[in-house]
Parts: sequence; C-alpha cells; structure tokens
Amino acid sequence: MHGSKGDQLISFDAALRVADHGVLTKFGRHLKNIEIAVLRGAWQGQTYDQIAEAQGYAPEYIKHDVGPKLWQLLSSSFGEKVSKTNLVAVIAQQADSSDRLQGVPDTQSVTPTQAADAPSVGEAVVGLVPLGSRFYLERPFVESCCYEEILKPGALIRIKAPSQMGKTSLMVRILDQAKRQSGFPDAETVQIVALSFQRADKAVFTNLDKLLRWFCAAITRKLQLSHQVDQFWSETFGSKGNCTAYFEDCILSSLNGPLIIALDQVDEVFLHPEIADDFFTLLRSWYEEAAYGESGNPLWQNLRLIIVHSTEVYIPLDINKSPFNVGLAINLHEFTPDQVHELAQRYGLKLTESEQSQLMALIGGHPYLIQQAFYHLARQDLMLDELLQTSATDAGIYHNHLHRHLRHLQEHPELAMAFNQVIQATIPVELDQLLTFKLHSIGLVTLKGNQVIPSCELYRQYFVSHKIL
Repeated sequence: MHGSKGDQLISFDAALRVADHGVLTKFGRHLKNIEIAVLRGAWQGQTYDQIAEAQGYAPEYIKHDVGPKLWQLLSSSFGEKVSKTNLVAVIAQQADSSDRLQGVPDTQSVTPTQAADAPSVGEAVVGLVPLGSRFYLERPFVESCCYEEILKPGALIRIKAPSQMGKTSLMVRILDQAKRQSGFPDAETVQIVALSFQRADKAVFTNLDKLLRWFCAAITRKLQLSHQVDQFWSETFGSKGNCTAYFEDCILSSLNGPLIIALDQVDEVFLHPEIADDFFTLLRSWYEEAAYGESGNPLWQNLRLIIVHSTEVYIPLDINKSPFNVGLAINLHEFTPDQVHELAQRYGLKLTESEQSQLMALIGGHPYLIQQAFYHLARQDLMLDELLQTSATDAGIYHNHLHRHLRHLQEHPELAMAFNQVIQATIPVELDQLLTFKLHSIGLVTLKGNQVIPSCELYRQYFVSHKIL
C-alpha cells in the first residue's frame, strides 16, 4: 500500500507541504480541503470509494472530478505526470532537494479563506456543488427540515427534481450534517453509505434476486464488513426475505449506531417494472418495521433512508406498499428571482433588475443554467448581451449541455417526436404520461397539471432551429 511506502520515504505532512508549495508557486493558490483529503487518502493507499465515504461525498464526484483534476494540477505544478499510482514516488523525488522544503509554508497555517472548498470564479460548478462552496444556495427550510428528519429513528427522506436541479448536492449535505449532528447519541457511530444505481451493471436488473444480492453486497463492501451474501442466501425464504434477514443479522447487528443509506439515481429501477414493485415494497416494509418500535425488531430504527430520483413514479405501485407516499418529501424547484439575485452577488455580479429579468426570461431559474451564466459573466468571458444572443446557438456557453440533450432525443425518437410537439406549440401540450415523465426527468419540460411546456425559452429556441427528428 502507498501509505507504508510513503511513510518510509517522506511523511504525509512533508508531502503535503511540497504539494501545496508546488501549486501555490505555479497557480498562486493553496490546495483546497477536498484536494487535501483526496491527496491524504491516495497517500494512504485508499480507493476513491473509501475516500468518498470518509469525506461524505458521492464516489463519482471524487473519482471523475476531484481526483483527475488534482493529478492534472500536480502534474502541471511539478512538470511531470502525477497519478494516483505514482504519487508517493513523484513527491518523494520532489522533496529530495533540501532547498525545496526551505521556506515552504506549513499547510496547517493556511487560512480558511485560502483553503476553502468553494470553487473560485475561475472554476465552473458542474454537477455536484462541493461542500463548503459559497456557490451552493440553500432553499428556505429544505436543508433544515432534512437535517432534523435524518435524526429520527427509521427516517425516510425522498428528494425529487429533474436533472441538474441540485438533488445530489443536497444529498451529500444531509450526509455531511448527519456525521456532525449533536442529535445523535454518539456521532462517531453513525455509518453512511451513498449508493448510485447507475453503478449497477445492466445484468443486475434482470431479476429481483440479482438486484437484492448486488444491493446487499454493495452496502457490505462500503461498510467494509465481511462479505457473507452467498453463504447467507437461501432458496427457502425468497429474495426479499433473504435481503431482510441479511440486513438484520449481518449489517444492522454489526453496527453500533445509525446506518444512513442514500440511494441516488433510483430512476434506474423504474425502468424495470417487473422488479421495481418488489424492491420498493421491501423498502416500505423496512420503514414500517422501524415504526413498530419495540414490538418489532428495534434494529430497524437505526436504518435511515434517503431516496433520490428525477421523475414522478410512473410505475404502478400499491399505495399501501409504496415508499413514495411516506416519510419527508422534498421537491426541488427552480430558483426564485430573489435567489438568483443572491447567487449573482456571490459571484460578485451587479445585475440590474432589467438584466436579471432578461436572463431569467431565457433560462428561468434553472440552477445549472444560472450557475453557468454567472460563472462566465464573472470571468468576463463575455458580456450579458452576447450571452443572451449566442446561448441558443452552437457557439454559446451551453453548447455541450444542449448537444447532450440533442443526442439523447435523437437516440430516442419517441421522445423527440413528443418534445417536437411541445416546442412547436404556443400553448401547453398533453402527452402520453410515460413520455411526459421521461421528458420531465431530463429537465426539458415543466409540468402544468397534466400538460407540459418547455422548461425554458433556451430549449425552445435551440431545438426549433435544430433537427431532432
């Protein structure tokens, strides 16, 4: 493991000073808290999943965003390629020169502002907004309600919103708060697992037994418990019975306190109605088991669930067996004009009321689209007039975002036909319910009762001028 090798060559504290000094010299900034956390984890030989779990981040964010950017940052700073595998050797070599460490500032003395997790204006916020970011905008009462709810025995929180509205960013903040909540008897005993269904192979969804085996195994691995799924599984009791017993006897009984499981991208299960009913019925039964208190198995009160999904539940579920009508429901909506104004200020922008109205007339209060606009305006890449004129073109700042939607529509002709109806109409359109929910889940339409309209004028303008059929 890198940890033992690194300790023999150079201490982590010394390595951190070398890395921070290199970045400071090259880029004029210190390493951020999250970068230091990834550096430390890699130095100790941890996997990205282990680092993400320890820090309360989604694994995808560490693996596909922070990690690669950190190695690129260090590579540029040192003038040679740095990766997770050669990190120890490269930094040890950099530290060989005694004068390299002379005058290197102690990273521990870096001020909170210097080491802030928040992206600078020079970094676009894409996907998950990092913990500590000044560009994360809290919605009134949403975060506080979630922080309160997660403390309750057997809690269930459901977060629903279309793509890129901030669901995962909220989820990781709930998990982060849970780790530090004084409401838990002993915060050190709280175990947290963030699990995305997008990480499951397609074969996992071919039948219920495979899904539940994967579910148990994935959580066991993240908790670093002994893997006993195969030995414990029995044909006698059925998949749901096996999964429930495994949780009781091998997971919950092995922990000394609450277990919070955050299930992201649950929509993947909706695509398989033949197994979705049984899976969601199982989650509902666990929620009810916790409500029984001492009359049931009290271990279930230690389980807290967060379910994150992008669309309405369009599969038929018995109302008495569904987890989607119990617990705390959180629907994330677009930013209001006041919230957009506040975010603009955080970017150091002073938009007039007329300028903000023009921008919102084009992109509404969509969090991702607003963030991107403010990022480019704050960097002075372009002026507002140019942004408004070019946004719906392939030369605009949203071209990658729009191209992704275009490819998705072209790959799904039935969605393209339905969306074409919507953008050609001047009044709300009623579509097939399944198509409505799918278009809503990817953020292209807004629901108006049983009818839909384009989510924003940007989408109407762009897709009217681009062939989607």
